[in-house]
Amino acid sequence: MNLLKTAAIVLAATTALTLPAFAQAKTDFKVAWSIYVGWMPWGYAEEHGIVDKWAEKYGITIEVTQFNDYVESMNQYTAGAYDAVSLTNMDGLSIPAAGGVDTTAVIVGDFSSGNDAVILKNATELADIAGQTVNLVEFSVSHYLLARALDSVGLTERDVNVVNTADPDMVGAFQTADVTALVTWNPMVSEILALPDATSVFDSSMIPGEIIDLMVANTEVLEANPDFGKALAGIWYETVSLMTADTPEGAAARAAMGAASGTDQTGFETQLAATKLFADPKEAVTFVTSPDLSATMDRVRTFLFDKGLLGSGAPSADVIGIELADGTVLGDPNFVKLRFTDDYMQLAADNAL
Repeated sequence: MNLLKTAAIVLAATTALTLPAFAQAKTDFKVAWSIYVGWMPWGYAEEHGIVDKWAEKYGITIEVTQFNDYVESMNQYTAGAYDAVSLTNMDGLSIPAAGGVDTTAVIVGDFSSGNDAVILKNATELADIAGQTVNLVEFSVSHYLLARALDSVGLTERDVNVVNTADPDMVGAFQTADVTALVTWNPMVSEILALPDATSVFDSSMIPGEIIDLMVANTEVLEANPDFGKALAGIWYETVSLMTADTPEGAAARAAMGAASGTDQTGFETQLAATKLFADPKEAVTFVTSPDLSATMDRVRTFLFDKGLLGSGAPSADVIGIELADGTVLGDPNFVKLRFTDDYMQLAADNAL
């Protein structure tokens, strides 16, 4: 059994034992994040005092921890060890929500617009993937991207052989003779495409707005401690404003984030160019309140149901409720476990943090 499916099944059984029946007001919070262009601001903010600044404003403490393994960061959040975690919209539904953890997207930071890619070795056309073994993090957004790519050329997963591969192993795997096709995300994409025999044949810019990068928090913790959400929003928008500034300070921030992600300023800026970053909170609010998000999440939940990732014996994709920013619910309104809100982003847009 692959790692993500294990998480979805095992954590669903253990969540009730690891989380309190209800959250209470508290002052100490823990945030997990992993290496990805859209999440690098969290590490930079921790190292440069921005986290402490906003935490102190609200009389709380926030510990920000980097994970080298993305899946493990989600597992730890789902198990209750962290109050918030960076993840994608699809993984938020398939791991914590499917594991029974009511989760709210506090920050909609960006969507991938080229950072996730299908890469072939010694081939230049997507159709050439037919019959190949494809390495990816199974049931992650990479798997979703593969499904969307295959559909675009009239193929299905029956036409390939998927092999589950951990994200830290991708670059090394591609350099072995046995690996000829893979799907992954930046910074691995950039490293692999620098190899002479690698070609991107499909990427997330071809499905804009579908792979969304979030900072989510446990809903019960958030409701009991709204200042935690305000601090997260303050940290995010101050850091992203600095990161995107055309100033020496902005360049230094991009260089630091690039180095922390295993590249340099130029490499990081290349990844940013493949990211639709919502540096302006007003733009984030527009995105999260758009009817397009409902269509995207409907497509995502259908994919996850087809893969058996919405819980053992789930009768349909409606088994888990997804609450949108306007209060409407996709799926079961009595079992809402993933929520989108514009509350904290709107506070930032109104300069009310």
